[in-house]
Amino acid sequence: MRLWSIHPMYLDAKGLLALWREGLLAKKVLEGATKGYKNHPQLLRFKNFKEPLSAINSYLYYVYLEAEKRGYCFDKSKLNLQKLIKEAIPVTNGQVEHEFNHLCEKLKVRCVKHFEEYCKCNEKIALNPLFCLVSGGVESWERVKKPK
Repeated sequence: MRLWSIHPMYLDAKGLLALWREGLLAKKVLEGATKGYKNHPQLLRFKNFKEPLSAINSYLYYVYLEAEKRGYCFDKSKLNLQKLIKEAIPVTNGQVEHEFNHLCEKLKVRCVKHFEEYCKCNEKIALNPLFCLVSGGVESWERVKKPK
């Protein structure tokens, strides 16, 4: 499961569809409607938020908006839009850089068009609007490859 902190615009079609599915799975986990994935580390920032279900619904809403912008038909009825949060969840700059680099490695192989458009520019990395940037390193739950 990968719940990206970076903006969903960076994801290619395959990545955006996977994020939608994985986000809906995360929502089910937070609702207590699954047997597996209950302790998945990617869920920690949502679990630690005062209203985890509102946080995941808000996260998925931004994924939905990106899909709609691209003309995809994601099912908005799967979201509870009554309780979207306005408060941002902090994410560290180290985590954002790690995720962005991880995605770029995937895009280099999977979707050269997205790689060329997003990974080769030196602009500030945009976040999913649910998050706000704070100083810090990569999250402890990430599996970081050691340099060879």
